[in-house]
Amino acid sequence: MDFMVVLFIVAGVVGLVVFYFIFAYLSLWVQALVSGAKVGLINIIFMRFRKVPPKLIVESKIMAVKAGIDIPTDSLESHFLAGGNVSRVVQALIAADKANIELPFNRAVAIDLAGRDVLEAVQMSVNPKVIETPLVAAMAKDGIQLKAISRVTVRANIDRLVGGAGEETILARVGEGIVTTIGSAVTHKEVLENPDMISKTVLKKGLDAGTAYEILSIDIADVDVGKNIGAELETDRAEADKKIAQAKAEEKRAMAYAQEQEMKARVQEMRAKVVEAEAQVPLAMAEAFRSGNLGVMDYYKIQNISADTKMRDQIATPETDFDK
Repeated sequence: MDFMVVLFIVAGVVGLVVFYFIFAYLSLWVQALVSGAKVGLINIIFMRFRKVPPKLIVESKIMAVKAGIDIPTDSLESHFLAGGNVSRVVQALIAADKANIELPFNRAVAIDLAGRDVLEAVQMSVNPKVIETPLVAAMAKDGIQLKAISRVTVRANIDRLVGGAGEETILARVGEGIVTTIGSAVTHKEVLENPDMISKTVLKKGLDAGTAYEILSIDIADVDVGKNIGAELETDRAEADKKIAQAKAEEKRAMAYAQEQEMKARVQEMRAKVVEAEAQVPLAMAEAFRSGNLGVMDYYKIQNISADTKMRDQIATPETDFDK
């Protein structure tokens, strides 16, 4: 008896579960049927086995049919299994159709799988986006620095969304164009008087080539005068020349001082030789005495001549205040 009760309870629970799933699938099938979307009941049931959420596929199919777009159910399932955002793609297709923008399903799927927001791209095609560039500093030919900020109005190009460059490339190219335009100006006053010359020159360069966007306009939001870079460069150059001249002068002074010390050393060397030669005189005289070549009277004559010479030198030398 107890076994029969347990069996009855288990059968009841299984029946409820089966009824719940059948009712859920049946409700989706009925919802699709009354909406005009052709999704078979067996196909809805098999979606569960293919790891595809039936509710998402059926609701996306109904959304597309109500907008007048026929998308095969298998294509929606394939896009989901590939990792795409099914509802986002369907919404983008509906928005493009209402805006008269040509957007095939395969292209929308490719854009979505490429990692771009396809719905945002369609919305940007209808409502262009304004991108503000960071502060760009450049120097005119007269050496004055100018700082400019621009606003770039871009529109998404559906045909180039796959493989096209993003906003960073647009900003980099616009910044390069601003630097080139300011750098080619003769004076900074020309740019301040006609700031639109920057936008016109940059816009002519075709900066949107190879990008996922189409540049509609480039507007200069602000232009400020920066530093006098030319004067600073000249000052730095003069300071560098001054240091080089000082280094060369110091080198010459050191060489002159070294040469002076060398000459003093040579003078001392010559004096030492003179002293050495003078020291040889008494020895030579002693040797002359021993050898008989020099007599006493000769020696006295030499002493008298030497004393007489010193006296004449003293008389000939004028007396100075220091001597007094």
